[in-house]
Amino acid sequence: MSLPTHPRVVVVRGHQATPWELAPWERLEGFDVAVLQSRLNGWDLEGIGLESVEARTALDRLPRALAGRVTGLLGDRYRHLDAALEGADVVHVEELSYWFSADVARLRSRGAPFKLVATAWETIPFLDAYRTRPARGRRRMVLGAVDLFLATTRRAADALRLEGVQAARIEVAPPGIDSERFGIARTPAQPPLVVSPGRLVWEKGHQDVLRAAALLHRGEIACKAPPDVRIVGAGPEADRLRSHADELGIGAHVEIGSAAYRDMPAAFAAASALALMSLPLAGGGLHPGDVPRVFWEEQFGLVFAEALAAGLPIVAADSGAIREVLGDAATFVAPGDWRGLAEVLAGGVPAPPAGIAGALVERYSLPAAAQRLAAAYRRVLS
Repeated sequence: MSLPTHPRVVVVRGHQATPWELAPWERLEGFDVAVLQSRLNGWDLEGIGLESVEARTALDRLPRALAGRVTGLLGDRYRHLDAALEGADVVHVEELSYWFSADVARLRSRGAPFKLVATAWETIPFLDAYRTRPARGRRRMVLGAVDLFLATTRRAADALRLEGVQAARIEVAPPGIDSERFGIARTPAQPPLVVSPGRLVWEKGHQDVLRAAALLHRGEIACKAPPDVRIVGAGPEADRLRSHADELGIGAHVEIGSAAYRDMPAAFAAASALALMSLPLAGGGLHPGDVPRVFWEEQFGLVFAEALAAGLPIVAADSGAIREVLGDAATFVAPGDWRGLAEVLAGGVPAPPAGIAGALVERYSLPAAAQRLAAAYRRVLS
């Protein structure tokens, strides 16, 4: 079967399209790429070099905060999705139970002519038992309609197989980052600075980085130069983390706040090491209304690829897919082991071996990710 000339690819991400995830599609050669952009999208897509197609949804007239709460519980629905996707040869969604993936899968199951590709980040096979009732229906719709799943890690591929996806419908395809943007000359600050990037929530483990730093500043573990800490992110735990730093006696040595994506290369260049102490989050149990509590573990983690490109020494919790992503290019401690983290920081986090880090940076580069996307699209179209 011959491929169309410049096949049209439409990327669908509901309200969560981000410029950094979309970056590999900007490098995609031989395809015309567009992204569906909703009015409630949480990130600015102004600067991306992709065609933007406006997509109306059922909730986009609600105030953003209210719409976010409703979407988190029940999902949303596209309006006139068939018109927005007209002319698409490939539509690319993500995960098994997002509302927007199910909306596209519903069209596909009704005979829409495009091929359907789905990225899978999730590393935990929930099946039906650990999903809400709406999510169960969406999962079944997506499982039946997707032509090819692109798992970001082998762990995600294993989860898909346990979800019931045949191996022939799965490829491992890591995402890509702009390695040149992050490969600027490093100018580590003095005293040493440990950067802990990620959303300010319990499961990202920022509190354990603070505890490790407190041990060093108090002299509980001998250290030539106790490090300052910069926590980069936004989220509901910001005030609590600041209070915790003050209680530990290191508030003057801690900076907490968000940073624009364009400023992250400079943040990495000034750091002595990256510490990410992600914790698995598993509340367990069902509650009134049959709503499971949240289950999560670290998935691919784009900040790891960015830190590798920056030449930054990395110490991380051995949780989720982190070891798979970093291999021998990082030092690992057990999740929650803030004393173990302190001991690593006291001795100096070793730099990743140049050859290993270089190979990983190449694998996670934008050109390599774009090539994987192109190969996947050619496969489903042929």
